[in-house]
Amino acid sequence: MGKLKTSWALAKSSWDVLRQDKQLTIFPVLTFVGWVVVAVSFLGLVLVTRTTDAAGNKTLGPIGYVLFALAYLAFAFVWTYFLAALVAGANERLSGGDPTIASAFATANKRLHVILAWSLILATVGLVLQAIRERLGFVGVLIAGALGAAWEILTFLTVPIIVMEGVGPIDALKRSGQLFKQTWGENLVGQAGLGLVGLVAILPGVLVIGLGMATGVTAVVVGAVIVGGVYLCVAAAILNTLTGIYRVALYRFATEGKAPAGFDDAIMVSAFQPKKSKRTGGMFGSASGN
Repeated sequence: MGKLKTSWALAKSSWDVLRQDKQLTIFPVLTFVGWVVVAVSFLGLVLVTRTTDAAGNKTLGPIGYVLFALAYLAFAFVWTYFLAALVAGANERLSGGDPTIASAFATANKRLHVILAWSLILATVGLVLQAIRERLGFVGVLIAGALGAAWEILTFLTVPIIVMEGVGPIDALKRSGQLFKQTWGENLVGQAGLGLVGLVAILPGVLVIGLGMATGVTAVVVGAVIVGGVYLCVAAAILNTLTGIYRVALYRFATEGKAPAGFDDAIMVSAFQPKKSKRTGGMFGSASGN
């Protein structure tokens, strides 16, 4: 099966799950709202705590750098917490249950201490990557981009592991790496997954904004930005929800050796083609359980 066809099939399977539980889209929306609250709050604190140097210029004092680091932690926590709730809801649906927003939050709340610890790791990695970008210029941007992409791949299943297995952040990271090797292995290159579908999905919104701005007419530009912006926000919420569902499906495929209800085994195998030499228990290894 071609990569584009496989990606579309995975997106369609995730979409079928989302159609049964449309309320799952609330979690990406809450993530965005949370990020806005964090950004505004910390920006206000930074502005208030700025110091004045000898030349009379406003500078970022020591407390400002502390606030900057705390902001990274807050952003990471918001993302991880709502993703954990989304994963919990998606897993309940794929298990044959009927999740609610309350049940998803209840599951995430049980892992709150682990979510906070994992958020601290994410924030630390984010700060390190940012330091590389700032200190090494264009080369730093390339290095940080490559390291960030590798980190994203390595940690793709960390949140599902935290939610489903209840392990600590370090064990979850190690297990995510293990499952990555088992399910993606040497065939990772070129597996675009939902990213390719997502790119196609956002094009209409980008096109509307671009065409509107090209007219140079203020009213048209404003209208195009509003319409295109709303479209992009809705598309982003849906795509992030689909990705969350997909994380759960991949986790269950890796740990149970078969695709969950609504996903096709043949499609999952053609997408990830696990290394036979890496199998440890069942088809792809077994979950450690809680």
